Amino acid sequence: MSEFVHTTVNHGIGRITLDRPKALNSLSLSMVRDLAAALLAWRDDAAVDAVVIGSSSEKAFCAGGDIRFFYDVGRATPQGGSALLEDFFSEEYALNHLIHFYPKPYVALMDGVVMGGGMGVAQAGPANRLRIVTERTKMAMPEVNIGLFPDVGGSYFLSRLDGHLGNYLGLTGLTIGAADALYAGLADQFVPQAKMAALAALIEVTEGKDLRAAVDAFAAPFRGEAGAAGLQAESAAVARHFSLGSVPAIMDSLAGDASPFAQKALAAMRLRSPLMMAVTLELLRCGASLDVAACLRMERTLVRHNFTHGEVLEGVRALVVDKDNAPRWSPATLAEVTAEMVEGFFAPVWPAHAHPLRDLA
Repeated sequence: MSEFVHTTVNHGIGRITLDRPKALNSLSLSMVRDLAAALLAWRDDAAVDAVVIGSSSEKAFCAGGDIRFFYDVGRATPQGGSALLEDFFSEEYALNHLIHFYPKPYVALMDGVVMGGGMGVAQAGPANRLRIVTERTKMAMPEVNIGLFPDVGGSYFLSRLDGHLGNYLGLTGLTIGAADALYAGLADQFVPQAKMAALAALIEVTEGKDLRAAVDAFAAPFRGEAGAAGLQAESAAVARHFSLGSVPAIMDSLAGDASPFAQKALAAMRLRSPLMMAVTLELLRCGASLDVAACLRMERTLVRHNFTHGEVLEGVRALVVDKDNAPRWSPATLAEVTAEMVEGFFAPVWPAHAHPLRDLA
């Protein structure tokens, strides 16, 4: 379809290959549009029975959105009103909605880095999804690391994880591997990387109507090879700390726990934007009672406020542009974050009839 998104149809299977390896398949606006166009074309095509999405890169499935693009465009329009930014997030979130409700089996080969926007194109709805991980999978929702929040439907799928795992993943932004992804419910099957070529060969000769059962059967013998889930071993600690009702309470609780797990989580949170951690916790609380469309509309409102505030621009500057790893968060400390600041991120930007995602259902 384009330089970075390739599609084919064979034996009733629509294949999507992300091919932007130098950027770890970070999503541009054109890539989002290509993905949406392919999925919309196949949705009602009787010749396509199933979809497989994967990557040409050995390093990454998809590392997220193109954050350098966000920075450059956001800096050029400091009030957060860039048409390019507006289009990117509106169309990306509409793509996430399309994938969540896709009516045909949707197989995501999540080998390598799967972060942020990559999670958004992998976390299809439960009816038809099949999410494959390998020992090379590095999964995260790391948006708080750049002064953003877990978007692309994160308010929906993170808030529904058991044992307050969504709060842990969203507030720390830490990376997990295959075993933890399976335990958390963010993946369905494990396939050793050495067997991925055989899986690809199987997909090539399988009829679309038989794909999901064939891939499940292929992966079934390897489930025990994913290893032990560290998050399962720490489930009591996750629940104890991340069930608390505020970010200061969570961090105070972690500070009182000398275990390596708690101290690693605390160290990560000390680097994150205080304001966006507070926003994230409220986002996940709200998302737990909303449907997918309402979650995405909420996230779309928040992202507009975020770029207007500028926290994400500072985060990207520190992490990607200047690479000084010394973001100047605003406000700088949790003690300075007020309830009014957090509530401001949820204030309507558009009337309901004019919301960019008003047509999602």
